Amino acid sequence: MHPVLIDNRLNRRRVLQLVVGGAIVVTSVPAVAHHGWSWAEDAQSELKGTIRSISMAPPHPSLQVVAADGVLWQIDLGNPNQTERSGFTATSAKPGDAIVILGNRHKDKTKMQMKAVRITIAGKNYDMYPERIRTN
Repeated sequence: MHPVLIDNRLNRRRVLQLVVGGAIVVTSVPAVAHHGWSWAEDAQSELKGTIRSISMAPPHPSLQVVAADGVLWQIDLGNPNQTERSGFTATSAKPGDAIVILGNRHKDKTKMQMKAVRITIAGKNYDMYPERIRTN
């Protein structure tokens, strides 16, 4: 084969590898940033309210909860497998149900967001992260 053709093919392959690799890095950074607990306080707190809406969509099922003071909160549950293992499904609750959330709220107090370790509905506990529950 002609040396110029070989160089062009190698260059195209290298460019394609770089593009694909870059796309993987770019798309995985938000997922890594979203997952984990670094955005949440270490201390756990309890929030009581009423469910406004339920989303079981990935990457994390979530609830919109109106607290007793009327403030709307975003409650992140476990990943879909963890949430299902906890026993919580799309039919476990409905908008209007009372709920108690034990979890870690966002470090930024202007964000009404909490990562639930346990939710309680009608006296039934759903432990999203049982190893993280602190009862002190």
